[in-house]
Amino acid sequence: MTWFLLCVGLLIGGYFIYGAFVEKVFGIKTQRKTPAFTQTDGVDYVPMSKGKVYLIQLLNIAGVGPIFGPILGALYGPAAMLWIVLGCIFAGAVHDYFSGMLSVRNHGQSVPNLAGKYLGKNAKHFMNLFAIILLLLVGVVFISAPAGLLSKLTGVDVAIFVGVIFIYYLVATIVPIDKIIGRFYPFFGALLVFMSLGLTIALMLSSEHTMLPGFVMGDFFSNLNPNDMPLWPALFITIACGAISGFHATQSPLMARCVENESNGRFVFFGAMIGEGVIALIWCAIALSFFGGVEGLNAGMAGNPANVVYEASNGLLGAFGGFLAILGVIVLPITSGDTAFRSARLILAEFFNITQVELPKRLMLALPLFAIGAVLTQVDFGIIWRYFGVANQTTAVLMLWTAAAYLLRHGKFHWICTAPAMFMTCVVISFMLNSSTLGAGLPMVVSTVAGVVTTVIIAALIIIKTKGKGDVDSDEEDNTILTNDQ
Repeated sequence: MTWFLLCVGLLIGGYFIYGAFVEKVFGIKTQRKTPAFTQTDGVDYVPMSKGKVYLIQLLNIAGVGPIFGPILGALYGPAAMLWIVLGCIFAGAVHDYFSGMLSVRNHGQSVPNLAGKYLGKNAKHFMNLFAIILLLLVGVVFISAPAGLLSKLTGVDVAIFVGVIFIYYLVATIVPIDKIIGRFYPFFGALLVFMSLGLTIALMLSSEHTMLPGFVMGDFFSNLNPNDMPLWPALFITIACGAISGFHATQSPLMARCVENESNGRFVFFGAMIGEGVIALIWCAIALSFFGGVEGLNAGMAGNPANVVYEASNGLLGAFGGFLAILGVIVLPITSGDTAFRSARLILAEFFNITQVELPKRLMLALPLFAIGAVLTQVDFGIIWRYFGVANQTTAVLMLWTAAAYLLRHGKFHWICTAPAMFMTCVVISFMLNSSTLGAGLPMVVSTVAGVVTTVIIAALIIIKTKGKGDVDSDEEDNTILTNDQ
């Protein structure tokens, strides 16, 4: 239990200490009007309170990723928890903060436009392609996973739940953000928090299960995978949403359009990622504790992390409590899947310069996205998840380099973004070169060396090309300030 509490304490400390440092480096301007006020349209740009925006942001980014990913990552042992803590504080939360605050500074624009502004047109086109692919994959993953769990709970055919969730997604994607998302998601966010706390307390008080049984400090630096799977670089792809996730960069601009003041950014963006890190820690600890270690987890999982959710929830909270916990896990992906399609609609709207105030124009972009999504639901879930993992971390890499370029242009301390960008670039390249199913199938040593060399070259090119170039943010071009009643 001590190790778990220490990890949680480090995450919370990271928010107050490192989060404040990141905010200072960025340089918030509390007197500047945010897009929520300057571009209010009643659909996507709607001012919301700090607490409401935080809970919506937490739900938007917390799909099945911070549950399924840490459960799969737990097969490597407590090393997974170490990556969640370090990755969340120094990579994921920084990534989320800049993806949100750069959007605030640029009229609520989506990540591809931000990449285009700070890295060039080629980066914009590349990011547009990756963001749309990622969001479609997220939407499909976050339909299949909750539909499967609902089918397991009720015995109703999974195809029926897929259809019902699809219909909900379409409605939630096109209606004004304050009608469904703004009204109900804060409640679901509270449900998520209570569910996570309930499972944690139940595990701590359980007489049948011990928190992290038999693990010592050395295990946090060791690979205990019972299937002899290499820790590098697979762990950093497997655990994405609980540590760093490119999907979050597509979600942060949604709330950047609703944030009332730049001073709310650390709580909303950095803080929501820390909250997701705590959720990831909880499920990683449950996976390692409920089944008595990695061997028991491997057997209990049977290849599907949903089995762990089902067994642990019922085992720790009983039939009724387990039902509520599983319901919370079902809500998570649904509330991220609809915002994934919403983000895809807005990215396409920016690309084709189509206003989204009128309903027919929203439908014109949403319907083709759902048609493609419907086709992808027929693809095997395991295949979709693998491609989602790679696309996800590649998007995170591009966002981190975008943030690093912004800091370089303004002569600020860019290493808070450059260092995690270099690490994740090496992870993605090494994984792609080594993977026999998604990449070249090269030996690990060759893949890693190539990853390191390529990363250094990319970093050098971006630093040389960008440093001292100078730039004026859109918010600095607009000298309007908040009035007293705002």
